[in-house]
Amino acid sequence: MRVCVHCSNRKNPPYQTNAVTPCNLGMAREHSNSEEVVLAAEVGHARLITLNRPRQLNVISSRVVFLLAQFLEKWEKDDDSKLVIFKGAGRAFCAGGDLKMFYEGRKDDSCLEVVYRMYWLCYHIHTYKKPMVALANGIVMGGGASMVVPAKISVVTEKTVFSMPEASIGLHTDCSFSYILPRLPGYLGEFLALTSARLNGKEMIAAGLATHFVPSEKLHELENRLVNLSSTDEDSIRAIVEEFSLNVPPDEESILNKLSTIDKCFCEESVEEIIKSFEAESKMDGNEWISPILKGLKRSSPTGLKITLKSIRRGRKRTLAECLKNEFRLTMNLLRSVISSDVYEWNPSSLQQVSREKVDLVFEPFADELELQIPTDEKSRWSGKYEDTVYPSLE
Repeated sequence: MRVCVHCSNRKNPPYQTNAVTPCNLGMAREHSNSEEVVLAAEVGHARLITLNRPRQLNVISSRVVFLLAQFLEKWEKDDDSKLVIFKGAGRAFCAGGDLKMFYEGRKDDSCLEVVYRMYWLCYHIHTYKKPMVALANGIVMGGGASMVVPAKISVVTEKTVFSMPEASIGLHTDCSFSYILPRLPGYLGEFLALTSARLNGKEMIAAGLATHFVPSEKLHELENRLVNLSSTDEDSIRAIVEEFSLNVPPDEESILNKLSTIDKCFCEESVEEIIKSFEAESKMDGNEWISPILKGLKRSSPTGLKITLKSIRRGRKRTLAECLKNEFRLTMNLLRSVISSDVYEWNPSSLQQVSREKVDLVFEPFADELELQIPTDEKSRWSGKYEDTVYPSLE
């Protein structure tokens, strides 16, 4: 046993561990930072992942995705691994994808590899064979939430802030959330996807986006209890978390107490009809909460809104694999400017200019060999990696 080198400078005593370091797993194409972007440790039967870009709010880069997939595959196949814990360094769990990376790579397909790897990874997080606990303290946005919501046990705190802001910046709700959001109560999923509304930890619990609420000052103690569990079956893990968990209903002013209004408006067939209905409701007594949300909705990308609504609606009747394949097409077509010269510049600039025909273009299937390769056979469930597709040969 030896001290994990990545933990040795932390405030808490370092774990005694057979440390797993990124160099054990080979190097990604991206150059390694002086301090690795994903820290991993083995503690008894527990495996810990720390997203480690605190100054960048732990945003997801190509190297982050590469390392996460390497660790998760290794640990799922390791009989000594019984539990995986996710956490983030600093004030964020994860603020989603690195937008600068996507902006700079939108013209030459240089983002194709990270997009492919991320959606492929999302499938494996959803279907992971061992208990996964997410300790989501702080910001949980966009793709960052794909490491929280699908976990068997997802812990949030009074500092947790959840949001899906993609539609507001010209993209679409992705990283498996075109599958997750339609399965929330009523039309809450459409509301969250189109408005980028934020939920706190208590609201995430009530909405079914997290399983347990634990005060942030108790997280270190909870983590220590988890890594020292003698029995690591899911019931034992859940029992420990529930010792720390509080029953915290949403505040009275929470949007989750406005679901009847949200359902009434966001069940409409089009973005234009949703906005019209929402505007009408905003004039009713007691609906002052709608005005700031409506302003944000109107400032959002017209293209992003229309694509997102169609994706969420289709997701209601699609499998996880089908949703992820569709998300891959949408993201690549948007980055390739199939219907818009610049997804970040609101071109077209109005909802009326974004025709149904234009929206349909980005949903068109790719040739079979160019689709996201989701494994269909449990015996080869880690197949379909980017490097095993035709894409590297096309570079």
